[in-house]
Amino acid sequence: MNRGFLLVIMIIGFLSAIGQTNQKATKSPKLIVGMMVDQMRWDFIYRYQHRYGEGGFKRILREGFTNEDAHIPYAQTVTAVGHACVYTGSVPALNGIMGNEWYDRRLKRSVYCVEDDSVQVVGGKGNFGPMSPRNLQSTSIADELNLATNFRSKIVGVALKDRGSILPAGRSGNAYWYESTSGNFITSTWYMNNLPNWAASFNSRKVVDSLYDLPWSLSYPFESYVQSDQRNPSYAKNPFPRNFSSNKGKSYAAIANTPWGNTLTMAFSIAAIEGEQLGIDSIPDLLAISLSTPDYIGHSVGPNSVEIEDVYIKLDRELANFFTYLDKKVGKGQYLFFLTADHGVAHVPAYMQSHNLPAKAMRSNKNAEQATMKKFGLSRLVEATANHQVYLDRHYLDSMKADYEAVKRFYIDRINEDPDVLFAFDNAAIAHVNLPAEYREMFQKGYNRELAGDVQVVHRPGYIYSSNPAGTTHGSMYPYDSHIPLLWMGWGVKQGISHRRVYMSDIAGTVTAMLKIQAPSGNVGTIIYELIK
Repeated sequence: MNRGFLLVIMIIGFLSAIGQTNQKATKSPKLIVGMMVDQMRWDFIYRYQHRYGEGGFKRILREGFTNEDAHIPYAQTVTAVGHACVYTGSVPALNGIMGNEWYDRRLKRSVYCVEDDSVQVVGGKGNFGPMSPRNLQSTSIADELNLATNFRSKIVGVALKDRGSILPAGRSGNAYWYESTSGNFITSTWYMNNLPNWAASFNSRKVVDSLYDLPWSLSYPFESYVQSDQRNPSYAKNPFPRNFSSNKGKSYAAIANTPWGNTLTMAFSIAAIEGEQLGIDSIPDLLAISLSTPDYIGHSVGPNSVEIEDVYIKLDRELANFFTYLDKKVGKGQYLFFLTADHGVAHVPAYMQSHNLPAKAMRSNKNAEQATMKKFGLSRLVEATANHQVYLDRHYLDSMKADYEAVKRFYIDRINEDPDVLFAFDNAAIAHVNLPAEYREMFQKGYNRELAGDVQVVHRPGYIYSSNPAGTTHGSMYPYDSHIPLLWMGWGVKQGISHRRVYMSDIAGTVTAMLKIQAPSGNVGTIIYELIK
């Protein structure tokens, strides 16, 4: 055989190998698992790292990719907006979700983000009304995946909070959330008329009651929680271990304020994988999980509490068990996993003040409103407030023949006299606000023309509205609320780390690019190219 012929054979073999490699590289993951941890600050990955085992957070850091400087791109850092942004790649200006609730001038009332009185509750008592994704005005990863596979993909969203499952599942997936009055995971007729057998069977077992038999004991001795404020008064009022057995069959809501709220959510998620047979074939499926418990506990006792540290220690173990399950059920390297948060959280003001750090628990201040009414001879001025925005009563001002622009300017000037306020401005003139460009852009992306108020109020860093001296909240554009974790692992993901600034809105575009499908219709994000193999 001559050398020329051998060379041709070698080239053909080489090209064939390249073709096989490319074919292998373009295969889709069997399952995409998106996990959002409600109220998880970025620093929790490292703050408690010495407490974590090898199979949870550390496994993701060891085998996967982490974006160290991931941020929320808009101003109102709350649950609904975060879940909508991650899965649509969009922002409130476009996707219609500008808060957990907002004021609707046409309806003259507050609107909840996923309320829908045109549907009915399925699988529960319906005490909190029926829900759906009707208010979401952009497609999502789930919707685009369904469009790309001609609706052969299976999409499931799971959370204790309704908005935590509904918005990630998009308008074409199926969502299940927890009903605290029945102890069931429920859905609505937007999705189906009856619960599937696997979900009904899970509910009939009343897993929540069995979890109430487990006392909340700390994972380590109390004195070893040196990363937490051991002076927090909640420990004296409610020492460890904490028992919940008295709630069995009575209060199904209490589970959300224990680490077992995460356990319950993960148990239902695994039941969904088994019941829907997610990830068993070549058509990619999507499971969107939101863990609501850290938010419930964090609001009560703050991010520097022993409770929060222990919740994350226990969550790390839940993750390790879940990854072991996925490795066996779907196959290691056959699923794409990402973990992020919908928002962070502020420190408890009293804790900050005890260390001479700037913070304050504020109370409502109506001085500006009263001064404006007196100046213009008005009997009322403010129609509603939501998301740190003020809705002026335009119809009343018009009936009084008041100069709307003059009233608004005077009102804003009076608000800016409040020492707790950093800046108040006219929402119609965001582009000209004298704020750093980075913050001004966050307000622009958070401004929805149809739903926004007239005036935006921005308080000083660390200043929050709180009636609970031991608790805290979120919702600002500051880093403690907007700097979130973003971790990736599994199919198509390189091992590594990046300190480049990326945004929550980049997640959807990155996932859809990896899947080689169209980005969601309202997507404003870019591809995080460093993590893709």
